[in-house]
Amino acid sequence: MRKFFITIVILLITLILIYFQNQRLNSSDEVINVYSTRKEELMHSLFDEFTKETGIRINYINDDYAQLLIRIENENNGDLFLTADVTNLISAKRRELLSKIESKILEDVIPENFRDSDNYWFGLTKRARILVYNKELIDAGDLSTYEDLADPKWKGKILTRSSSSPYNQSLIAFMIATNGLEYTKEWIKGLVYNFARKPSGGDTDQIYAVAAGEGAVAIVNSYYFARVLASDKASEKLKVFFPNQNSNGAMINISGGAVIKNAKNKDNAIKLLEFLVSKKAQHLYTEMNHEYPIRDDVEVSQILKAWGHYKQSDLPLQELDKHLNESIMIADQCGWK
Repeated sequence: MRKFFITIVILLITLILIYFQNQRLNSSDEVINVYSTRKEELMHSLFDEFTKETGIRINYINDDYAQLLIRIENENNGDLFLTADVTNLISAKRRELLSKIESKILEDVIPENFRDSDNYWFGLTKRARILVYNKELIDAGDLSTYEDLADPKWKGKILTRSSSSPYNQSLIAFMIATNGLEYTKEWIKGLVYNFARKPSGGDTDQIYAVAAGEGAVAIVNSYYFARVLASDKASEKLKVFFPNQNSNGAMINISGGAVIKNAKNKDNAIKLLEFLVSKKAQHLYTEMNHEYPIRDDVEVSQILKAWGHYKQSDLPLQELDKHLNESIMIADQCGWK
């Protein structure tokens, strides 16, 4: 009987300890619910380092952008939103899904043109919208600017993904901000005329199509080409070109983050954002995914280093907000499907 009683007491104590352990892990002080479009394999090492440093667990919810917005609107459980391309962050702010925050670390580290002026979203890494070309089909001296891609000399040679891609919506908005609406309409018409094929697939698909000779030039984000070069599928035919080096510079976009409106773990979400712009995290970003660090004091990966320095546009990314609706509208009007 005594043994039975002791067993019951031990079982009860164990259950109580498990209960309080679970309560601790699920408390708002010990967790961050991250909603992200970014692939988990990229973020896993970053989150492991953060948890190691802080003890704060991360619940990672990965989905496409549209589904995440629906979840953010309906579930009321999210703390931090991580995504690629500034258009996604601007859209989330427009829908009043983000929380304004104050962080001296974020403001000190992230240049003004890569964060929201009202502190709703923040750039965490940079990527350039570059040209990848097949050196067996064209010479680098033939390339110059984004604008020049609409010249009829490029007929049947340009490859890019659909205008529904946020990357191209950003590029069109960038062109409107730089050159005006009417000029950009004519530019799109010329670009469409020069397409080697109907837009399909992602940036990596465009790169492989250039290597196969389906087109001569692809418009892609820099980290896609860097990842191809780091893989065993790299082609010696392909080279990188940064447009607009004698004018306003290559377009720069971001991956970024924002605290979700009514976040239950807001302070911890801010801590994670601040960690993601630390030197350690920025180094992981550039080494693992070949993104340009948002900080100037972190070295880029060897592949990016081999590309050398280039002139970057200094257009504040929040300026694209003024032109995103127009960019979607004129892309459709001018035949860029």
